[in-house]
Amino acid sequence: MSARERGDATPFAFSDENRAVADKIIARYPEGRQASAVIPLLDLAQRQSGGWLPQGAMDAVAELLAMPTIRVYEVASFYTMFRLRKPGKHVVEVCTTTPCWLRGSDAVLKTCRETLGIDVGETDAAGDFTLMEVECLGACVNAPMMQIGDDYYEDLDAESTRRVLEALRKGETPTAGSQIGRKSSEPVTGSTTLLAKSESA
Repeated sequence: MSARERGDATPFAFSDENRAVADKIIARYPEGRQASAVIPLLDLAQRQSGGWLPQGAMDAVAELLAMPTIRVYEVASFYTMFRLRKPGKHVVEVCTTTPCWLRGSDAVLKTCRETLGIDVGETDAAGDFTLMEVECLGACVNAPMMQIGDDYYEDLDAESTRRVLEALRKGETPTAGSQIGRKSSEPVTGSTTLLAKSESA
């Protein structure tokens, strides 16, 4: 499918503010290694573009880093964090890798399908939600979990998943993190060590 058919033929340029950020990112890398900045620059371009990467944005990153455009396309198409088509307002990414699957990600994904009325890879008619199934997001100890925007929702079950989605649908901001009140990665049963203050001076 061509860029024009995907609706992303509009030229792209970093805003002055984002260009300054991009320059700082590039400066972190040694001379001749600027291509290493491709992932953070694609993320910056995606945020400026409203949550996706038009071809013009990828081309601009390639030009800024003096990279062949095909190498930038390869990176953008490999990682699920980058979107080559405009998604809904809320991108719901459900992890179904082994730890999340063992702790009930099937129920989380099923609830997302039922609540949103869409399947994986689809966006609802209102353009509010896009549903994705993704690989490990690095919160295995608090599985099952899903990422929506920059927020992680952890220790999910069907009920808490539905509650998070309905809150977003109402324009509310659900509390991110553990949905069962767990702090960080402590055991589900609560802390088992360091329960008393030391008596030493």
